[in-house]
Amino acid sequence: MATELETMRELLDRYGHTFAGEAGIRLADQPAPLYRLSVLTLLLSTRIKAEIAVAATRELGRSGMTTPARMERSAWQDRVDALDRAGYRRYDEQTATALGAGAAMLRREYRGDLRQLRRRAQGSTSTIRELLTELPRIGPTGADIFCREAQGIWPELRPCFDRLALRGAEKLGLPPDPEALARLVEPGQLPMAAAALVRVVVAPSPPGQR
Repeated sequence: MATELETMRELLDRYGHTFAGEAGIRLADQPAPLYRLSVLTLLLSTRIKAEIAVAATRELGRSGMTTPARMERSAWQDRVDALDRAGYRRYDEQTATALGAGAAMLRREYRGDLRQLRRRAQGSTSTIRELLTELPRIGPTGADIFCREAQGIWPELRPCFDRLALRGAEKLGLPPDPEALARLVEPGQLPMAAAALVRVVVAPSPPGQR
C-alpha cells in the first residue's frame, strides 16, 4: 500500500495544476491576474462543468476583458457571446450581468484592485472570505475557490483545502485535515495539491487505487 507521501506525489504528478493555470492565468499579486481569478471564481460558482468555466475564463481573456475597467466598458452582448463561444450557455445572460456588476463594484470599492480587499482584511482570512462574498454571485463556495487558488500568493490563506478537496483526500485515504495535508507538500505546492484533490473527486481512477 502506498504511503501518504507517495499518494500525494502521484496525485501531483497526475493532476497537479491549478484551475487558474488551466484558464491561462499567470497568478501573481497584481491587479489583472487577481481580477481574472475572481472572474474564474464567479464562473466556477455556477452549477456548470469546471472545464466549461475554465474555457469561458480563457475566452473572456482572449476578448480583452482582463481588468474591471475593460469588463465594465464591454458590451453586455459581447460578454454573452464570449460565454457562448466557450459553451457557457445555460447561465450566460445572468453571468454577463453579474460580470458587469462585479467589475463596477470592484472599481467603486477597491479601485479595481483586489489587493485593496486584502489590505482591508488586515491579515484576517475570515474577513477576506467575507469580503469576497460581497461580490456578485460569489458565495461561501466561491470564496473557498478563490482562497484555494490564491493561497500561493497570499500566505495568510494557507493551508486552504475546501470541502471538495477534503472529500478528495478521504477518497484517497489521505487525512481530511488541512494542516495534515499541508505537511505532505511544500508550501509552494499547496494550490496544486488542493486543485488536484478537487479533480480526484470525479476521477475514474484516482492515485493509489486500481
